[in-house]
Amino acid sequence: MEVSGSARCVGFGITCWESYLSATRHIMAAHLMKRCTCLLREAARLAPAMAPVGQLRLARIAHKTLNSSATSCSSPFPGSLTEQVEKEQMFTSYPESTEVDQLIEKATTPEELLELLGSGHQLHHHGALILIQLSRLLSGKPEDKALLKQDARFQQLLHLVNSQITTVWHGTLVKLLRSVYALQLPEASRELQSVEQEVRWRMRRLRYKHLAFLAESCAASMQERHSQELLAELLVHLERRWTEIEDGRTVVAIMMKVGHLSESLMNRLEDKCLELVEQFGPEELRKVLVTLAAQSRRSVPLLRAISYHLVQKPFPLTKGMLLDLAYAYGKLNFHQTQVFQRLAADVLSLMPSLTPSEVARCAKSFAFLKWLSLPLFEAFTQHILNRAQDVVLPHLCSLLLAFARLNFHPEQEDQFFSLVHERLEPKLAGLDPALQVDLVWALCVLQQAREAELQAVLHPEFHAQFLEGKSQKDQSTFQKLLHINTTAQLEHPEYSDAEVVLDSDGQFLPLRDFVAPHLAQSAGNQPLPPGAKRLAFLRWEFPNFNSRSKDLLGRFVLARRHVLAAGFLVVDVPYYEWMELKSEWQKGAYLKDKIRKAVAEELAK
Repeated sequence: MEVSGSARCVGFGITCWESYLSATRHIMAAHLMKRCTCLLREAARLAPAMAPVGQLRLARIAHKTLNSSATSCSSPFPGSLTEQVEKEQMFTSYPESTEVDQLIEKATTPEELLELLGSGHQLHHHGALILIQLSRLLSGKPEDKALLKQDARFQQLLHLVNSQITTVWHGTLVKLLRSVYALQLPEASRELQSVEQEVRWRMRRLRYKHLAFLAESCAASMQERHSQELLAELLVHLERRWTEIEDGRTVVAIMMKVGHLSESLMNRLEDKCLELVEQFGPEELRKVLVTLAAQSRRSVPLLRAISYHLVQKPFPLTKGMLLDLAYAYGKLNFHQTQVFQRLAADVLSLMPSLTPSEVARCAKSFAFLKWLSLPLFEAFTQHILNRAQDVVLPHLCSLLLAFARLNFHPEQEDQFFSLVHERLEPKLAGLDPALQVDLVWALCVLQQAREAELQAVLHPEFHAQFLEGKSQKDQSTFQKLLHINTTAQLEHPEYSDAEVVLDSDGQFLPLRDFVAPHLAQSAGNQPLPPGAKRLAFLRWEFPNFNSRSKDLLGRFVLARRHVLAAGFLVVDVPYYEWMELKSEWQKGAYLKDKIRKAVAEELAK
């Protein structure tokens, strides 16, 4: 009987599949036999040293290790990463610790450890343990480290470690790498390179907590010692295996230590933070926010999730946490009203324990947020006045700049600004030029600038350095100089030399020889008709106001005062009123009504 071509193809396919399965079974069986052979060989090697009780104990240890590994993954925060790896059994193939293990663990001086090398003990696997313990004992002792490197026994120890490197367990290996970095072995050291190479070879087999330990304790040393290939490989494995992260402590530690080195890794870590944020305590939330702020990463979904838990969970926040949270929100310019209310209330309750430095730092953070809490800022003022003798000029400067940004005038205004002038005037000329401009500008905003302070920054020899500045900072400083100049001209009639005129070559010209059309006086020869008024329409947008407020920020209050001082009638057009107008007729009627009110207020004066 003939067999069709399709039937022959099917038969051939079945035969091939059966051959493939048979070959696979043989390969798997070979792998299994190889593993069993290795285990039997190891058991035979250890058998003379083990009593039956020891065998049972080894079985219990193995069972306990498996159970503890399973439970440790599900535990939310069982200590730091370093503590976890430190507690892990470093290296021993034996059921009980040997005498050498105990001697290493109990050693209190480097000499006790070095003496083990010539004591006749069998150091089958102890080289790495001795080196790790040496680095612990010499932590923070650079002089002793230098002496150790000259000891012949230390070189013998390094040789021993190098010969045993392939038998070291994973947990001990990552601590060994940290130790050789801590002992500051030369970059060209064969032993250092051997440990680094061994870590690279085992990278795929390391547990994720070991990778995290390397990131936490060795990444900085890898950068400093130009171990870029090892660091790059570590970052790749951290990113590829990010789904293995099971607790918030691990993700926070990696984010803080190496997140800034890899954009793609940081994106994965942010996703994992969103997944685990419900497990976070206040310390983890603080660390994540500070890390995001340090990297200027405005991850809105993550910031919203953190804000939600800060509001909903009643856990207490320490003084340091409050200051860090305020800084992070200010740096990231992320606004969340309920969080700010809680921060302000908690800081206010801790006010007696704050130092002047912490008050200045907190005020600066709230100023960045454009959040003016009147009770809190009044408390800041009272706190500074009560501790006037302990307040240094930098803290006072930070507080002054914060007040100016928010246009905050304290109730004890006279006492506060008397303190400011008393501390500032003798030292103003010695400060950084840009800071001098900032401080005088702040005094102008708060209507507290004195003639001597105006003269200090408006002198031609001083402000000439900012005229041709190209950087954004120089341009901002020059703009503030213009504000100060306008303040001196319009709000201080008795003040002179507040303005300069330059020719095309940058040379100074006599000011009074030229017309000044930008001043209140008309540039033309004809006066205004009787009853005529000059009006200025000032449209105020959302960023011009304090957060959740209809009060303008300090710089815009200053601008409005300048327009008024120049002889204009001001017609304010805030965004929250203009947005309510739908038709052109409504907008026209609104502006006409504003004009009538401005003129009526002027006539009523």
